[in-house]
Amino acid sequence: MTYAMDLSRRSFLVHASRGSIALAVLGVAACGPAAFSSTAPSEGSSASGGGSTGSVGAGGSASTDGSSGAPPSSAGGGVTWQRANLGFVSAYVLVRAGEAAIVDTGLPGSDGGIHGALTAAGLDWGDVGHVILTHRHGDHVGSIEAILGAAADATGYAGEADLPSITSPRALTPVKDGDTVFGLRIVATPGHTIGHVSVFDEVGGILVAGDALSTQGGQVGDSNPQFTDDMDQALASIRKLGKLTFETLLVGHGEPILERASAKVAALAAGS
Repeated sequence: MTYAMDLSRRSFLVHASRGSIALAVLGVAACGPAAFSSTAPSEGSSASGGGSTGSVGAGGSASTDGSSGAPPSSAGGGVTWQRANLGFVSAYVLVRAGEAAIVDTGLPGSDGGIHGALTAAGLDWGDVGHVILTHRHGDHVGSIEAILGAAADATGYAGEADLPSITSPRALTPVKDGDTVFGLRIVATPGHTIGHVSVFDEVGGILVAGDALSTQGGQVGDSNPQFTDDMDQALASIRKLGKLTFETLLVGHGEPILERASAKVAALAAGS
């Protein structure tokens, strides 16, 4: 079944350091919510999983959309997590032993919302050791300058094929399939962009899929064809992710799925 995209989700306020500016996200700078073609069960997200289900809104305030507000928890040493809900896109703060890795940075001006997720986890910029970019699109790398400026000791990472398209205040470290960052496995998931990567916490059972996957209404969908470099590669990446086992799925566009997520991805992969 194909679901029409809610265009109202494409207009929102981004809080920049010099005021609030309204942005209509209409070009290639944004990935946009995907059109769904999914064989996964239609089921709402439930409040369980390997990490914190906290959500922080674009202005840095606590939000309850798609989250239980449960205290941070993790399975057997896996990371805990906080979602920075930045409007139609999300970034994530992954935490272990008082150190944080940020996955994606939203549009320009998203650093306030990401800082809110950090503080919700009891941390600050000085605790950020890693900033991982899933891919080169502007709604995922837009605040990299502000984030790396605030997190002065953090190392930035991106898939090697996407590096030439990312402007960063300091050199980013290229990552490839099987690399480990902060105890997290990098999974190459090309297609949406050629250098797209996902981030997998094997211990805690959490997959941060960027735009390799998307969600809507508890269903898992594929990469939005409108913003995908190579759809055949994108579908192959879904089949690759369908072989992993994880409880929690965190995506760039859509609500987290907090229970039996890998079964839903496997069901999608079976039809890809």
